[in-house]
Amino acid sequence: MTVHADIDVASGHVIADGHRLRTQHIAGPAGRPTLVFLHEGLGSIPQWRDFPAKACAIVGLPGLVYERCGHGGSDPVTLPRPDDFLQREAERVLPAVLAACGIGRHVLLGHSDGGTASLIYAALYPQRPMAVITMAAHVTMEATTRQALAGVAERWRSDPQFAARLARYHGDNTESLLSGWLDVWMRESMRNWSIVDCLSRITCPLLAIQGDSDEHGSWAQVEAIVEGTSGPAEAFGVPACGHVPHLEAGAVVLDRIKAFLDALPLRIG
Repeated sequence: MTVHADIDVASGHVIADGHRLRTQHIAGPAGRPTLVFLHEGLGSIPQWRDFPAKACAIVGLPGLVYERCGHGGSDPVTLPRPDDFLQREAERVLPAVLAACGIGRHVLLGHSDGGTASLIYAALYPQRPMAVITMAAHVTMEATTRQALAGVAERWRSDPQFAARLARYHGDNTESLLSGWLDVWMRESMRNWSIVDCLSRITCPLLAIQGDSDEHGSWAQVEAIVEGTSGPAEAFGVPACGHVPHLEAGAVVLDRIKAFLDALPLRIG
């Protein structure tokens, strides 16, 4: 499906939980819920490319994309990150961002770490999100995940082009972002990390998307999400796809997101 996303996009900043965070607002029909995008562990607004605009256009919703502390044009992060950094993001920062932007009804769409934070938020505040969509979210630490993280660390040490590409998006934040992110996920204290026990508190409709060749996590992640939540939950595997479904198989992912949200007219309309 070809999607033309010729819609208004406005960038700015908000103060949330004491930090200045970069935001991007995507115009949409008044009175509709906002589609809120939460990026991956090393992500930023530009790294989404045009996916948020296309997603908002195809589902007919306004959108909000924001960068967490330490990413892109947001304030630097304070290191070391605590083990529960995603819990804190979901519990304190995301609600503050939504309030600062004047967002009421909302649907969360999170990729990787952003997907995990979306799940935690939906468990902490089950009455707030109208629906949650995750892509490559992780809810347990797998050996595959640690191996992939070790690969990222090796690329950081040995591939100047990798570092240069990240610096294009994160500027002065790059080194602290990457070193701090790797540090927390590779700690021995995180070897048995899991949020599975909190998933039963999620009651809103949920769609879990994952590539069938995701190097950062197995299909067991999706199974744990769908089986662990209390509300209606659907799994969607993307064939011949790795860790970034929205860029590797954008048309397929957009079609599935549209079908999921179109099936919720009483909640989304």
